[in-house]
Order: sequence, then C-alpha cells, then structure tokens
Amino acid sequence: MAITAAQVKELRESTGAGMMECKKALTETNGDMDAAVEYLRKNGIMKAEKKASRIAAEGLTRVALKDDKTAAVVEVNSETDFVAQNDQFKAFVEAVAQQAVNSDAKDLESFMAEKWNLDESQTVNDALVAITAVISEKLSIRRFEKVVASNGIVVPYTHGGGRISVIVEAETDVVNDEIKDAIKNVAMQVAALNPKFVSSEDISEEYRNHEKEILLAQAMKENEELPEGKRKPQEIIEKMLVGRLNKEFKEICLNEQVYVKAEDGKQSVSQYLAQVGKANSANLKIKRFVRFETGEGIEKKNENFAEEVAKQAAGLN
Repeated sequence: MAITAAQVKELRESTGAGMMECKKALTETNGDMDAAVEYLRKNGIMKAEKKASRIAAEGLTRVALKDDKTAAVVEVNSETDFVAQNDQFKAFVEAVAQQAVNSDAKDLESFMAEKWNLDESQTVNDALVAITAVISEKLSIRRFEKVVASNGIVVPYTHGGGRISVIVEAETDVVNDEIKDAIKNVAMQVAALNPKFVSSEDISEEYRNHEKEILLAQAMKENEELPEGKRKPQEIIEKMLVGRLNKEFKEICLNEQVYVKAEDGKQSVSQYLAQVGKANSANLKIKRFVRFETGEGIEKKNENFAEEVAKQAAGLN
C-alpha cells in the first residue's frame, strides 16, 4: 500500500526516529502504526521509553491533599506556556485538584458533569468553558486520579512548578515526620526517574515476554552485523538476554532502582526504606505511586515537514 507523508510524520513525531526509517517501517508493516513502532524497536532504532521525548504540550499538574490518607492529582492543559504561568489559570488548576480530591467520580466524563465546588450552579465543564472564555485560549482538563490509602499514608510531591506531580501511597504502621520525609524522598525519585512499576514482582508475564522479544530482535540484529567468525550461537544470545532484561527491569522498578540520595551510590530504594523503617520500628513499604507529567503523550510541536522532506531528498541525490 502507498505510505503517505502524514503517516510518516505521525510515526516520526511519536518515536523520534528518522524520516526514512519511519517510511521503511511503515512500508514493511503495510501502514500499521503500532506494528511500525514495534519494527523500529526491534531494529534498535528507538526505544519505547523514548516514545514521548518530543512532547511539547503546555499546562500544569497539581496535587490536592485532603488528609494523610487521601490525595488527588490532576493535569490541566493550555496551548501556551505563557497562559500556564497566568495566575487565573493556576488558581483554576488548584480548584480542579480540590474538586478531584473530594470527588467520587470514576472517570473524566462523570467528573466533568459534577457540580463545581466553587459554584454549584455550574458543572466542572461549565467552569472550564467560562475560564476558557476569559483567557481566550483553548484549555482542557485532561485527567485526574484519586488515591486513598487503606493501610498507611499518602505523600505528594510537585516538581518544576507543576510540570510533574507525584502521589506515593505507602503502607506503614508508624506515622511521623521521619517516615513522611522518607516517602517524600521516594516521591522525588519517582518524579526524577519515572519508574513503571513498584517492584519486579508487579511485572506481568505478558510484559516480560514482550520485552524479551524486543531485546532478542535487537541482539539478533547486532549479531548479524558482526563478522561471521565472531557471531555468537543462539544459546549464548539467549543467556545474554537474561542480563539485559534484569538490567532493564532494575531501571524501571522503583524498589530496585538505586536510591538517588544514597551516599555510596549503591543502596536501593527498598534498602533505604528498610533502613528508615528499622530506625522508626515501622514496617514501611511502597504500595503504589501515580506520576503525572504535563503533556505526557501529547505532541504539539509544529514542524515544516515539506522543507524537511526537500532536505532529505537533496541529501539522497
């Protein structure tokens, strides 16, 4: 099938891969966008975790804390960074966060239909429409999540003036300032290193097999590029995969990550929490975390695609 420039542009923006690689990937997969992403990963051209590296959406995230057991995080988007720094916009985002922490809504649709906490004659959607008219820029309440601790506490952390917001839920039978500080340190780690899971035990078999398939394809490609006398047999490649997978899982699992404030540069997050727990006679562990980053998964950057194509074509001649 014919691959359009729009398809190439979409794949390029979502993966960060080069234009010609994107065209080839789409051609090989008959225009299937998801399959093309897999193709690029398997050929070592991009990594899934880099997929959102070209994000340029604006706005703010905010956390509202009701008590030690209840918190909510929201993301509200704007078109420009200028508006994101507007005091009216900031106040609106704060109000949306307060709405969320007191809400029982299970999805965004029902949340938008709720009575607005600052004016019950309006819904949340009405309030959004009203401030959009005042600011004269398209705004959107993109998402929210409420966290209620069943056996412990929740601790929030906001980074970069609202660019990233995190809630960490921890199980603990002791609550004091030292415990809270430790959980906040972990929330800062979540903001900085963006783990996908709390621990390796949370990784599904499906995810493990998927990543193994990707890494195997990459290793096979690397092996094929070696001189014939230096190529490794299949069983050796399989054994090498174990090390690669363990390294990847260590990087994406919070408990297994190296604690960023560790003085020896070796202590893991789980070891740090065990140390703090022991010092406070507490059973302390992380149950879950929620991390919102402004514009995550949204591509807003405008490029002159025709000009780029012309440059690429000139380079091929």
